[in-house]
Amino acid sequence: MLSFMRRNWALAYPEKPAKNQDALRIGLLGASTIAPIAVIGPAKSHPDVIVAAVAARDQKRANAYAKLHGIPIVHTSYQELIDDPSIDAIYIPLPNGLHYEWALKALKAHKHVLLEKPSTSNASEAASLFRSPLLTQPNAPVLLEAFHARFHPACAAFLKHVDAPNVVSAYSTLTCPRYVFPETDIRFDYDIGGGVTMDMGAYTTLFLRLIFGTEPEECLEAVPRLMPKGFDQRCDQAMYAKWRFPNGGLGTMDVDLSLHAWGPTPGFRWPSCEVAHGETLVEDESLGEGTGKEHVVVKKVIIWNMVMPVVWHRIDIMEQHTIRRSDDKKTLKTWTRTEYQKAYTWQDEARKGQGNESWSTYRHQLEQFVHRIKGRGFSSGVWMDGEDSVKQMEMIDSAYKKAGLPLRPTSSYQETA
Repeated sequence: MLSFMRRNWALAYPEKPAKNQDALRIGLLGASTIAPIAVIGPAKSHPDVIVAAVAARDQKRANAYAKLHGIPIVHTSYQELIDDPSIDAIYIPLPNGLHYEWALKALKAHKHVLLEKPSTSNASEAASLFRSPLLTQPNAPVLLEAFHARFHPACAAFLKHVDAPNVVSAYSTLTCPRYVFPETDIRFDYDIGGGVTMDMGAYTTLFLRLIFGTEPEECLEAVPRLMPKGFDQRCDQAMYAKWRFPNGGLGTMDVDLSLHAWGPTPGFRWPSCEVAHGETLVEDESLGEGTGKEHVVVKKVIIWNMVMPVVWHRIDIMEQHTIRRSDDKKTLKTWTRTEYQKAYTWQDEARKGQGNESWSTYRHQLEQFVHRIKGRGFSSGVWMDGEDSVKQMEMIDSAYKKAGLPLRPTSSYQETA
């Protein structure tokens, strides 16, 4: 309990080191609710990052936002911010349907881009964006899709226990209680890339891809719960989907932006990923040679709260051991071994000392973003490259196709990009 309180106090009130003279100056597109968690807060503890400017469609809101968060420059438009020569990088947390256009505009201005997930509205847009010639020119700007959860040590610690070729099934779930987001929320606006699969489904599909270490062959099932009548029924409020991966394993996601319990009561479910492995034969010298016995183990691994692990998380490793006869497989003895782990800091020798336990997923992500641009700070070796982002959107598209729902609409800007 003491470590929980200490860690989350430091998360809320981080150290504020002096900024380096050539610190990366970031501009925010939109006065968003996510930026304080994703960039503004993490930047406070980073000596190489200054949140220098913001622009929003509503000038009054932009002014109030800048005052609240201590942002010195307020621009009158997104384009004006992008054209500001004092800005080095752009953070884009706009509605999904605007990501493609403004990411390209920022790249054309030779600004580095931290782009909120999902990167675009569909896989076609993602391929166009991440394979843009703007990213292959000399001294090209850096473009990163902000899948912050994969940058935290907890993600690596979880995956360390996963034997990808031997995974039989994986289940990834992320939900939000009913009434948190009203039916009028922009998350449910099809025209700007809405739908739960674009939102929470982005996390769950990513974790399935990380667990199997490859891309799915086919979406076998996708069952949406559409928005209620009277709202945009091109949007999914919940989605249950299943994919087959090359090793024959099945990956399932279960996401819901309005989880019900009983009647009108809001529901709750811990964010988690659960991985079941196939049976593995274990070398066991204690059995002796020629005894006709064998030792097999079936492993299950679960990570709880994989999206915000700095607050709290746990990794459960459960092994079901069996001693049996080799010929007829008759069970002679069974036992279960369970271990619980947490990883608030890097555990391996190569990365020990990088960051601290109060660093959020976003702070770890920001560290790698800055390191990729400036070559300073810590390199954890974790990154999300462009092809990864394209494959991510292909998996999301496959769920919509299987569900019989239209893909999220392509930006008209693509025609003139």
